[in-house]
Amino acid sequence: MTNKTTHFGFKTVDESDKAGMVHGVFTNVASKYDVMNDAMSMGVHRIWKDAMMDWLAPRKGMKLLDVAGGTGDISFRFLKRAGGGHATVFDMTQSMLDEGRKRAEAEQMQDSLDWVCGDAMALPFEDNTFDAYTISFGIRNVTRIQDAINEAYRVLKPGGRFLVLEFSAIPNPAMQWAYDRYSFNIIPPLGEIIANDRDSYQYLVESIRKFPKQEQFAQMIRDGGFEQVKYRNLSLGIAALHSGWKI
Repeated sequence: MTNKTTHFGFKTVDESDKAGMVHGVFTNVASKYDVMNDAMSMGVHRIWKDAMMDWLAPRKGMKLLDVAGGTGDISFRFLKRAGGGHATVFDMTQSMLDEGRKRAEAEQMQDSLDWVCGDAMALPFEDNTFDAYTISFGIRNVTRIQDAINEAYRVLKPGGRFLVLEFSAIPNPAMQWAYDRYSFNIIPPLGEIIANDRDSYQYLVESIRKFPKQEQFAQMIRDGGFEQVKYRNLSLGIAALHSGWKI
């Protein structure tokens, strides 16, 4: 019996190996992750994350599951906007969660936060638990993306919202070409300078190119059972916000 394969950046690897390889990437970059996000996007990732919260429109008392939540960026924004609620930061990499706990916001919001380490394809939560599920720049790193979408549907309450912020494709070929030049020529060397890790950022750039384009990913969300599936391009399509509802 042949092993199933998947991609790790531009490499083809056994499915069983990918999670460990991704774990290695984020363990390596955890301490510099937030600094690198600012450097790579020139701070624009903050605007994208705020746009995600604008579309979610958090309300008091909501329960959020933020998968691949890493250092807590989305959960902190959610709790500030909601003015009272609960967020579970969920990530496969304990060192990312540890970095999040060190942030000043974590101290201020500790009574409203949980930090849980685990696998997005097998969430350790009961069915119909959360009002919202967010995943920001994380779903492309999951070995079987459809499994993660299916799990999101399972743990959301009826009426729950699924929101994904992820790098995507620019519809304009000339703009995409220019963005590719920036990505492949600037980001890995920047990773070497700031995080002392060129290879991890080479993987991250490659993984963006392997991720499904907007319409294809929207269909995967529908296949997971979600309705009213929509997406919005951000910064010409460098990133996209996808939304679906469990009805």
